[in-house]
Amino acid sequence: MSRKAEIVRETRETRINVVVDLDGRGDADIDTGIGFLDHLLSALVKHARLDVALSCRGDLEVDDHHTAEDSALVLGKAIDEALGDRSSIMRFGSAYAPLDEALARAVVDLSGRPHSCVDLGLSREDVGGLNMENVPHVIRSLATAMRATVHVDVLCGENDHHRAEAAYKALALALRQAVARDGSAGVPSTKGVL
Repeated sequence: MSRKAEIVRETRETRINVVVDLDGRGDADIDTGIGFLDHLLSALVKHARLDVALSCRGDLEVDDHHTAEDSALVLGKAIDEALGDRSSIMRFGSAYAPLDEALARAVVDLSGRPHSCVDLGLSREDVGGLNMENVPHVIRSLATAMRATVHVDVLCGENDHHRAEAAYKALALALRQAVARDGSAGVPSTKGVL
């Protein structure tokens, strides 16, 4: 069974098109107009082994917030749709990912209940055109739209680029586990639904 979804969303602030295949190879075609956001989302896609094409044209003349938030919301919604009723998935995933001196931890539960705790300890104002306050906000927005519980924290690291990228790679590895098929016949919940 195919686990793909396509979402097109247009508002006064952004125009976004995203195509997701949960059973991909990690092919990323990301173009948001924000270099560091493209970099982080490409790392997420690559290490989660999703195939994602995402293009966003946003009101970058205002700032980067709408583009960052809306890209995450549309990507999360596409992942949610591709999961369908969430039957025969692992549901849970957890991972650590290092990047040089930085070490991040992520835990994912595709529970159908959106919640996030994100503590990245970033101190720079921006990297590559992305305001650093939007780095955790993208993760929170993704969790909300995916209807997932997501915990991500950075345990150590001095370089904010490394801290942010390690966080997205850890999230990717945890998400890869959670969306994986496990061969069971039902929904992985005592409730019978997710």
